[in-house]
Amino acid sequence: MIAATQRLPAALLLTLLLTACGSTPQSDYYRLSASGKGGSGDAPSLGIGPIAIPEYLDRNSMVFARGDNQLHIASYQRWAEPLGKGVSRVLGLNLSGALDTQNIRPFPWAASDRPAYAVQVWLLELDASAERTTLVAEWRLHDPREQREIVRRMGRYEDSGSEDGAALAAAYSRLLQRLSDDIAAAVRAEMTAKR
Repeated sequence: MIAATQRLPAALLLTLLLTACGSTPQSDYYRLSASGKGGSGDAPSLGIGPIAIPEYLDRNSMVFARGDNQLHIASYQRWAEPLGKGVSRVLGLNLSGALDTQNIRPFPWAASDRPAYAVQVWLLELDASAERTTLVAEWRLHDPREQREIVRRMGRYEDSGSEDGAALAAAYSRLLQRLSDDIAAAVRAEMTAKR
């Protein structure tokens, strides 16, 4: 009888622990999306990368700004892929559609197979709050074959704010589309100048 009474609290404790583990909220996963379909041509060939993102964003949890110097790392709102890879993927798809080319090459590419143009991106700010979503990026368009810089620019883009994971992924996707539009315009201008 005593042995059975001693086992009862242990069994009760184990049941409580298992119940607590079962009630943990499930994480939601989000991805960035391109706004259009890819291109169908084979020119120009375009290299994407490297893409640099701030270290504080290099995690699978979404990060929200709280004031100027404070961040909130979401517990259950997560990226479905590393953010840098998602940015690279979306830029590639957006530029493919804008330039009507399917000849997109992620960095690094083989030295014997350099693209005609390559774009390198440094995301200096990619912040979200309830009020505003902001992307600040420095980007460089260059000719890897001739080792020549074509243009280097910095752009600031803003969209509506939200602390909802789906709304944040959609806002970041819209901002990346605007960045892609600026890069595509620079590629088209260079292609026209070469004619």
